[in-house]
Amino acid sequence: MKDRFWIACLVGLDYLSAAFAWAVFFYLRQVYIEQHEFHPDQNFLLGTFLLPLFWLCFYLLQGTYHDVRRLFRMKVLIMSLGATFFGTIVLFFTLLLDDQIQSYQSYYQLTSWLFAIHLSLLVFTRLVFTTILISYIRAAGHGFRTLIVGGNESALEIYHELNASPNMINYFVGFIQVNGRDNLLSGLLPHLGKTPEIEQVLEQQQVEEVIIAVESSDHDRLKDIISRIDNGKIRIKVLPDMYTILAGSVEMTNIYGALLIEINPDVMPYWQRAIKRLMDLVLSFLALIALIPFFIFSAIAVKLSSPGPIFYLQDRVGLNGKNFKIIKFRTMYVNAEQAGPQLSSEGDPRITPIGRFMRKTRLDEFPQFLNVLLGQMSLVGPRPERQYYIDQIVQVEPQYIHLTRVRPGITSWGQVKFGYAENVDQMLQRMKFDLIYLKNRSLALDIKIMFYTVIIVFKAQGK
Repeated sequence: MKDRFWIACLVGLDYLSAAFAWAVFFYLRQVYIEQHEFHPDQNFLLGTFLLPLFWLCFYLLQGTYHDVRRLFRMKVLIMSLGATFFGTIVLFFTLLLDDQIQSYQSYYQLTSWLFAIHLSLLVFTRLVFTTILISYIRAAGHGFRTLIVGGNESALEIYHELNASPNMINYFVGFIQVNGRDNLLSGLLPHLGKTPEIEQVLEQQQVEEVIIAVESSDHDRLKDIISRIDNGKIRIKVLPDMYTILAGSVEMTNIYGALLIEINPDVMPYWQRAIKRLMDLVLSFLALIALIPFFIFSAIAVKLSSPGPIFYLQDRVGLNGKNFKIIKFRTMYVNAEQAGPQLSSEGDPRITPIGRFMRKTRLDEFPQFLNVLLGQMSLVGPRPERQYYIDQIVQVEPQYIHLTRVRPGITSWGQVKFGYAENVDQMLQRMKFDLIYLKNRSLALDIKIMFYTVIIVFKAQGK
């Protein structure tokens, strides 16, 4: 509810500033450039009411309205400058380039006026908004709900340093013990339990930030705690050691107060995530249309290969652990898993002759373009697995659960590099590639994976 309120306020201010900026620009253009008497015609009204919607879409793509309560003044300045620069260029080529003017110098004058007016109003309103927001967050009880993991000397030092900071933005809901003996915060914060109960505490207390007061050198304990709390939404901060600082895999956050490093929850910028989803929708829709003849041929081939349905629907675990029905062309004989879940292997007698070819070319996966359109999958992402196998994998490697923080994909780096897994051990090997993908996601990497997937399809080299 807090986020929605602040988002609504910022959207309203952005709309009004864009509308007022266009009105001022239109007036100056008519009076000083065109040297006409100002009168609000149809273009003025349309621009004043409709152009702000263009700017709002631009800001949305930029990620301005994502995690609004985390905005700070420097970030606002940088985002406003970037959005105004590129937005002005778009408006110049779409609206201003065909204006009747006396000389090309007027083009530069018009563009600079639009840029300066829009940027000035946008920055002013946003700085006022951000100042009010920051003051609200720093007020008692309005900060980010924060849980401290640990009650040792380090935890006590962090608590005192953050409380003494002039930029305090945390509201501590309590602490939980790591070893059962770390009680130094007992007189200062509520004791909410121990690490085995951390998931319940996070949900009950609606925690937004977690500070882990465990030495970074204690890798096993730290990995276990992070694996259990990292849901892509909670901000996680840990104590630094020399290795993590030199590795450069974390972002330093504090100038005042305690020295903490923040684990980057998502390496892919928001604008890239928006474009990725747009690519998913557009390319999947085009693929479903273009592949209609192939789908008809494949359906006939599957039907003739063995008795049974054309498509095979199976429960898989998707984004945030939610189950969905994955759609595939049937490649096995009916009742292939009467004895329970089984992974396929090389020369598996349960696979039909046409199914063997479809698996090598990945053609059995093509109906999943529909899963992408339904929002259950992406073109590129970790392959979704069944809960039966996930339960086995997480017992060996708890980090596997991180793969459910993003939409699963039709293809993945693990699928390209490793192919179908025949057992849990091979699943763990393939998982390494998908975890590396998760920490290095980008549009460029997605395009590269799609390119190699196309090569596999045409060469029929899939495992």
